[in-house]
Amino acid sequence: MKLFRRGESSGTDVPADSSRAATATEADAAPAKATPTAGKGRPTPSRREAEGRRRGPIAPPPMTAKEARARRKEARGNKADRKAAAAERRAAAQDRRARMLAGEDKYLLPRDQGELRAYVRDIVDARRNLVGLFMPMALLLILSMFAAPAWQSIVTLAMLVMMAFMIAEGFLLGRIVNRRVRERFPKSTDTGYRLGWYAFVRASQMRKMRAPKPRVGPGDAI
Repeated sequence: MKLFRRGESSGTDVPADSSRAATATEADAAPAKATPTAGKGRPTPSRREAEGRRRGPIAPPPMTAKEARARRKEARGNKADRKAAAAERRAAAQDRRARMLAGEDKYLLPRDQGELRAYVRDIVDARRNLVGLFMPMALLLILSMFAAPAWQSIVTLAMLVMMAFMIAEGFLLGRIVNRRVRERFPKSTDTGYRLGWYAFVRASQMRKMRAPKPRVGPGDAI
């Protein structure tokens, strides 16, 4: 039985020095493993956790009502800061209202937005509508009824007559508006009832109280 000596392989006649040299060459040729970076070995923090670390620790909840009031007062700031913030809010609200009254489409209510609705408003504003006198005349008749109860029947009859005129003029105005809208906007999807009601509501308001403000005067060509 032949014993293997150190430096001999069991199945090849290649010297041990050659085998070690080949192994060293393969190790040099293999790409070096990347050194693990710091922080590996633990889960990556979520975005909420990272933002929480940047903001710092969360204060514990207040233990008493007095402490809660103190925190609310501190969060609101001092009196001067609150006045300045309130003034800014009022200025922003006034600016939005001014732009809305001027007719800027971005600041209008959804019912008033669009070129079609602006055209309907121009038609109404260019007319002298009798229906616009209904509210002030109705108020005057009601006050006169309280001043002279004997006139109650006369006032009631006058209000009924005014309502009849108002309904007739509203119907006529709706027909005029729908006809002109169909000529100007043939692809409009607004129904005749919606446009007629929109025109009637605007016409029933006093001219100075209309919003947005009229862009045309009575009698102007549209």
